[in-house]
Amino acid sequence: MSKGTQITTKNNYVKAVWTILIGIVLLLFAVALSISLGAANFDLATVWQAIFAPDMSLLPHQIIWELRLPRVLVAVIVGAALSVAGAIMQGVTRNPLADAGLLGLNAGSGFAIAICFAFFPAMSQLGLLAASFVGAGISLLLIYGISAAARGAFTPAKLVLVGASISMLMIAISQAIALYFNLTQGFAFWTAGGVAIVTWDQLAFVTPFIVIGLLLAVLLSRSITVLSLGEKMAIGLGQRVGLVKILSLLVVLILAGASVSLVGAVGFVGLLIPHIVRHFVGSDYRYIIPCSAVLGGLFLVLADFGARMINAPYETPLGAVVALIGVPFFLHVVRKDIKGI
Repeated sequence: MSKGTQITTKNNYVKAVWTILIGIVLLLFAVALSISLGAANFDLATVWQAIFAPDMSLLPHQIIWELRLPRVLVAVIVGAALSVAGAIMQGVTRNPLADAGLLGLNAGSGFAIAICFAFFPAMSQLGLLAASFVGAGISLLLIYGISAAARGAFTPAKLVLVGASISMLMIAISQAIALYFNLTQGFAFWTAGGVAIVTWDQLAFVTPFIVIGLLLAVLLSRSITVLSLGEKMAIGLGQRVGLVKILSLLVVLILAGASVSLVGAVGFVGLLIPHIVRHFVGSDYRYIIPCSAVLGGLFLVLADFGARMINAPYETPLGAVVALIGVPFFLHVVRKDIKGI
């Protein structure tokens, strides 16, 4: 390793540490803000007491403990999960447009969950989670299979176009199922994306899967960095490319499937956050993945806070708020990185 490369690596490490530290401070501030403000406002002393010494006979404590705290915690872990899933997909595919939503994983999970709502209405949370994984996996296989079988080179643009087509097909079928089986209201709320109705039981059940996925992502980060340089380079460095790809996509399925089963379809987080992080810390996924987790959690907490406050006391769908930011950014990335799309 040359001296210049060593200096760059050290600088990126320092930037990553500062990004994580500042991100955590801002995340704690955002969490406190989100819990304190809303249709009813509470001071920080009340919030602290409700979290660490709750008295369920007090209405403010009930609101904080039963509604706002699980909501903000879900936003943190789902934001982290979707951001890391997007970062992994971008590294493994070398595709700047890779994201669980854009490549159809969210739509696949939604299709599977729509089937469960229609035919197995009493299905447990574990069953919904498993269905979400299966749906995301089927969608991923379809998209990669069609992209690889199509004429011409396997390009990022082709992958996105196929992903968009599969997504639209699965969304259309899901909506048809919802209409036919009279699931319209509940399923519409789920497809809009949101953390408003998540319970402690759901949070406790899904969180271990997301934590495991995040830990596996950190363990794979060095291998993903090598793979992001190109398959030939990775093979030349002795990497088992096939194994790394399979493990990485398995982690993506865990993170995306668990997130979608919990909050519904929230897109663009996995596209937006890794690009921002990469601007600060470079292309080393040992830094991109942990920074994406922190900033992804921060972003979704702020987005959910905005969804609550934009038209208070009514709720704006979280997916719509994220899309307002994500769509312009997506168009910017397309214009910058994908020529001739």
